[in-house]
Amino acid sequence: MAGPKVIKSLERGLLVLQALQMQPDSSLQELHVFTNISKPSLLRILHTLARSGLVTRRLADGRYRIGATLSHAPSRREHRDRIAEAAAPILERLCERVSWPSDLMVPAGDHMEIRETTRARSPILLQQERIGLPVNWLHSAVGRAYLAYCPVKERQHIVDLLRSSSKPEDRLAREPARLSSILAEVRARGYGTRDATHTGGYYGGPPHADGLFSIAVPLRDGQRVLGAINMLWLKTAFSIETFAARHLDELQEAAKEIVSSVRSRRRR
Repeated sequence: MAGPKVIKSLERGLLVLQALQMQPDSSLQELHVFTNISKPSLLRILHTLARSGLVTRRLADGRYRIGATLSHAPSRREHRDRIAEAAAPILERLCERVSWPSDLMVPAGDHMEIRETTRARSPILLQQERIGLPVNWLHSAVGRAYLAYCPVKERQHIVDLLRSSSKPEDRLAREPARLSSILAEVRARGYGTRDATHTGGYYGGPPHADGLFSIAVPLRDGQRVLGAINMLWLKTAFSIETFAARHLDELQEAAKEIVSSVRSRRRR
């Protein structure tokens, strides 16, 4: 008596999941090479898996990875990816409404780290940034937004970590009164801005004038802060005050939506 028939479509879907487990953050071409499945078929499989939350696709570079629903007892890296996964559709909708792009950044020791960005989705051509790029705490808008609202004990730990650094962008850690004043201003305004001397570039790297301004708000989950999101624009387009008057409410609402999405995913 013949046994049950194999479901070929399910078999191919499992093969794709296996490929993503072996090589996280894969491109469509890499999955095609690994599975030998045609790209049109792969796209249909990936779309089906994404609808069930089994696979997600990054906005920043279009690479695929295993979704949060298949992750249990996540590592710190997986926790950061879960925040990025929750943020992606919200940041994409924000970018569609306002055109200007946003970055999501999370803590990573002595720096913050980009985990998602809509720069590639914006109709306005700005410098592209890669996932994992390190950003300094004390001069960036996102770093200041995070530090202004995170618990005092966490903020002190971060500042203590930076105090012994020889990097120029960390000197502010040795000026506690000035730093406290800056963070108080962030709380009073409701958003962080770049330091006047910070023109761009990654943490520990050479200065790079990118021609941008940014404002940033924290992702506040009760007493904790999960990360921070910004909105970027060309300096020649608007002053910081004018841009904030136009778009701060939308940025703050996006932050609330992201935290709500992270919370709902925890309960699944």
